[in-house]
Amino acid sequence: MPATSEYPAWETAVRARWPLSIRPWLYAAAAYNLVWGALHVFAPSLVPDLLGLAAIDPLVWQALGLFVAVYAPAYAWAARRPERHGHLVAVAVLGKLAGPLGFLWAASSGVLPLRFGLVVLTNDLIWLPVLLVYVHGAATRSGGWRAFATGA
Repeated sequence: MPATSEYPAWETAVRARWPLSIRPWLYAAAAYNLVWGALHVFAPSLVPDLLGLAAIDPLVWQALGLFVAVYAPAYAWAARRPERHGHLVAVAVLGKLAGPLGFLWAASSGVLPLRFGLVVLTNDLIWLPVLLVYVHGAATRSGGWRAFATGA
C-alpha cells in the first residue's frame, strides 16, 4: 500500500503487512450485527417463533438485539483500520467466548433449550476462529499479550 498523507509512515508500514483477508470478515461482522440486531429490536418475535423459542420474553430478544447491534460500528472501524482497532475486537471476542459458555450452562441446567444453540452458532461460533486469529495478530503487533492488555 503506497504511503499517503492519510496515514503516518509507521502505520503505512504496518498496513502493508497486515493480512487484508481480515477486512471482509470484519465488514461482514459489521453488516451481520447491524441486520441481526435491528431485526430483533424491531421484530423481536420473528426469529424466536421460527426456532420454536417463543417462550422467551420478546424484551429479552430486543435487549439481545441491541447488544449485538452496538458492535456493528466497532467491526466497521476495525475493518477500515485493522492495525488500530484490535482492542475493540478483543472486547467482542470476550462476548463471543461468554455466549457459548453461558449457553452451555443454561442448556445443561434446563434454562434454555438446545435449539437456542443455533443462535450461539450464528452469533458467536462461526465468527470466533477468525476473530481470535485477528486479536492474536493484534497482540503480537503490540509487543505481546501483556502490552496488548495494557492498551499498548
